[in-house]
Amino acid sequence: MKSELLRPGSPRRKAGRFTNNWIDRRGEKAVVLEQFIVQGETHLNGEVTISGAKNAAVAIIPATILAQGKCVIENIPNISDIKVLFQILRALGASVQMLDRTTVEIDTTHIVEPVVPYELARYMRASYYLLGALLARCNRASVSMPGGCNFGVRPIDQHMKGFEALGADVSIDSGMINARADLLLGAHIYFDVVSVGATINVMLASVKAKGITILENCAKEPHIVDLANFLNSMGADIRGAGTDVIKIHGVDILHGTTYPIIPDQIEAGTYMVAAAATGGDVLVRNVIPKHLEAITEKLEKAGATVIEYDDSIRVTRTGPLSKVNLKTMPHPGFPTDMQPQMTALLSIANGTSIVTEGVWDNRFRYVDELRRLGAQIQVDGKVAVVEGVTQLAAAPVRAVDLRAGAAVLIAAMTARGVTEIEDIEHIERGYENIVEKLTGLGADIRKVIIPDNELQAAL
Repeated sequence: MKSELLRPGSPRRKAGRFTNNWIDRRGEKAVVLEQFIVQGETHLNGEVTISGAKNAAVAIIPATILAQGKCVIENIPNISDIKVLFQILRALGASVQMLDRTTVEIDTTHIVEPVVPYELARYMRASYYLLGALLARCNRASVSMPGGCNFGVRPIDQHMKGFEALGADVSIDSGMINARADLLLGAHIYFDVVSVGATINVMLASVKAKGITILENCAKEPHIVDLANFLNSMGADIRGAGTDVIKIHGVDILHGTTYPIIPDQIEAGTYMVAAAATGGDVLVRNVIPKHLEAITEKLEKAGATVIEYDDSIRVTRTGPLSKVNLKTMPHPGFPTDMQPQMTALLSIANGTSIVTEGVWDNRFRYVDELRRLGAQIQVDGKVAVVEGVTQLAAAPVRAVDLRAGAAVLIAAMTARGVTEIEDIEHIERGYENIVEKLTGLGADIRKVIIPDNELQAAL
């Protein structure tokens, strides 16, 4: 889809945040504001196909650093986080070639310098997975502190604890995480808290360590299982992924492989919630229904009808939405990445819902944006009290992070009037072709680009 190019004059133009550069037809650099313009009171109907899992892809792509040979990865999502990872690999000396729209061939044979460019890594949280992979391959690694969405402190103490247990020296200097080891040795590591990032990173670091590594109190998310399956297809010996305990027998060599990434659980859940929130009827294709059970349960309690098939799931709603209490938990609990979207739905449900965030400290930053649309939500620490309203009303809002962006987009589709959403680069970090997919379901949503003449003159 080509974005629309609008002339200056939007009432939000001066108040907006100009985050993207646009090259005009004369080749001159211009500063622009990108927005989603959403006509509300939409009922989504039809079919949507889910892309490959972002959270699996951002772990599997760094894992290709461990291979001696080419890796072909299928079902790659076309999102900005993946493009950044490809840029990082190329900067490290890898060959990255798209074979088709969803298949990439990666050859990391010529990677020799294990320092990830700061200007690339700082834009995404998953850049820290390069630490474990580079440490295992090169015995040293330097990567900037994680960026990405800002909804709380992202401690890396459990990552560091795991690397040090394997024999590495780890330090943080001027915002860079540095790890070095003469030899990585298998170890018994107990994570003090359940951490997806630490589980993945230490798994990457230990697959080539000498001896046996046992990881306890591990995260159990589907993308951790997918990463383990990918590494095993390369010749690794990993057992127990998806349980509390993962056992890894170190191997000397990992070879190239061809591997398809699982469907995106959170993208699927987002469209499921959108269907229920708008009172629609949507068949969500290319999913693993078991990965969606916690989301399905809450949607059914809220008044939606959910029908599971082998690799698809149908969500409909004709009656009113009902209040629901939920608490986010590590898998198989309700996923934290679905909390904002579900809160958007509950803002128009009958009654008072209680939403408790059990993973992150500051994930309710987006609530102010929902309030702009008329939601009645009060936040006290990790608990939000949501008083349902009959209908939301359009207003200018921002996507303060990836999943918050999905939440305001869902809310905008239910609201009366036209909503402008800014900072949409957050949404595009994790949702492939979201405008095309939503318009295919009947939504009235456009991506527009508004050049700012005043800022152009200052460049």
